[in-house]
Amino acid sequence: MKNSKDYLSEANSVVERVTVTEGIALHKTKEALFVDVRDSAAIADSGTISGALRIPRGFIEFAADPDSPFHNSALTKEATIILVCGAGGQAALAGKTLIEMGYKKIRNVGGFPDWRDAGGETESA
Repeated sequence: MKNSKDYLSEANSVVERVTVTEGIALHKTKEALFVDVRDSAAIADSGTISGALRIPRGFIEFAADPDSPFHNSALTKEATIILVCGAGGQAALAGKTLIEMGYKKIRNVGGFPDWRDAGGETESA
């Protein structure tokens, strides 16, 4: 029987982790799509990465599925997608789901507080 640690370990083994410094550099190039997978209350409390899509982890399958009426057309299987959450765990789990759905370039930049503290661009909710 699996536990949460098992799921997180599996996710971290397949979703590439990038440092906040690497993430900030990618953000500046405008060549990657940033997605915050926290719920709207958490984003309202802290803000998010400037320009990031806000797609809660519990909704990612619907937003990522081109056949879903809730598909977010910004999500394409060839795009470089950088995920962020509160500490990195939800981003890893969402990233594993996207990879299983056929997305090719999924990265996890970890937690939003680290991004903000490193001087990454932010915006209010």
